[in-house]
Amino acid sequence: MSNESQNFETQAVRTQTGKTQFLEHSTPMYLTSGFVFEDAEEMRAAFAEEKERNLYSRFSNPNTTEFVDKICKMEGAEDGYAFATGMAAVFSTFAALLDAGDHIVSARSVFGSTHTLFTKYFPKWNIDTSYFRIDEVEKVESLIQPNTKILYAESPTNPGVDVLDMELLGKIAKKHNLLLIIDNCFATPYLQNPIKFGADLVIHSATKLIDGQGRVLGGVTVGKKELIRDIYLFSRNTGPSLSPFNAWVLSKSLETLAVRVDRHCENALKLAEFLESHPKINWVKYPFLKSHPQYEVAKKQMKSGGNIVAFEVKGGVQAGKTFFNSVQMCSLSANLGDTRTIVTHPASTTHNKLVDEDKIAVGITDGMVRCSVGLEHVDDIIQDIKQALAQI
Repeated sequence: MSNESQNFETQAVRTQTGKTQFLEHSTPMYLTSGFVFEDAEEMRAAFAEEKERNLYSRFSNPNTTEFVDKICKMEGAEDGYAFATGMAAVFSTFAALLDAGDHIVSARSVFGSTHTLFTKYFPKWNIDTSYFRIDEVEKVESLIQPNTKILYAESPTNPGVDVLDMELLGKIAKKHNLLLIIDNCFATPYLQNPIKFGADLVIHSATKLIDGQGRVLGGVTVGKKELIRDIYLFSRNTGPSLSPFNAWVLSKSLETLAVRVDRHCENALKLAEFLESHPKINWVKYPFLKSHPQYEVAKKQMKSGGNIVAFEVKGGVQAGKTFFNSVQMCSLSANLGDTRTIVTHPASTTHNKLVDEDKIAVGITDGMVRCSVGLEHVDDIIQDIKQALAQI
């Protein structure tokens, strides 16, 4: 059976670097900064890129190569590059592809640090961004300028779990000769493949569900080979590469991605259904709830709804504080995608630097809770949320 014909789960387990002379069953860690050459000619040919081989672990390493190869197969991508963090992947991808004077069109609902890049740092290099609201996708084309180069979105979004129609965005990008870049962090390659809908590049914060256990940081960008080449050359010189150890951990994590995410999604849907009927909740958003505004789009492009549930408690700031102070099992953390269920208050943590107007524009209210549903027994997750709501 060829690797190309294998199912997702099999590729996740069986994609490995070549065995050493020891014939190990599990890929070892290659904790080396550099690699040696047999002679001067081999070294010259390697640096001239006449021969593909490892030179230095900032450029490539057997562990990072294995991790990237797995993500490429999962996403249907031609090539990729791995980064130290998800934000290193976001920044390096944009920095490698944009020139001074270029323009970005982006969905308004993006991770707080990405928003900061677009509004605080990129303008220093004369790179501007125009935003469109999730509920105003029809306005995307009106924002495109002669110097627009990239169309960007997260789907589902952070933290509001809104869903964008990637097929529509793909058609717009193709029509106007733009690069479509999708942050696929919340869905993972198991639940969604943006390249099938027209994306040129896909970005992941591997720190989240790809690791899945809150152990290491990492990021990865995959997509068209010629674009990855530019990203690789930029990153090779600026140094945001993933460490071999973290790559080894993340590659092993991918072996269990499918079974973990299946349980995450099962638990998240049950929690969302419980919250939807709770008297102290104003609203609940989860992509596979029929009440979700983009439910049909989510069903079209996702296998399941993911592990993030967003909801708003009644009573505003004080009720929110009471809820967060009352959870007993769930963790208070800004991370997500862990085995442990995490509750986060976006307004005061991940998106606290947004002004009130910007928070409202992306659906962040004072009482909003982002719940990263973990792998505990779902009855225990629901019971903890239930008892915390009872304190309000």
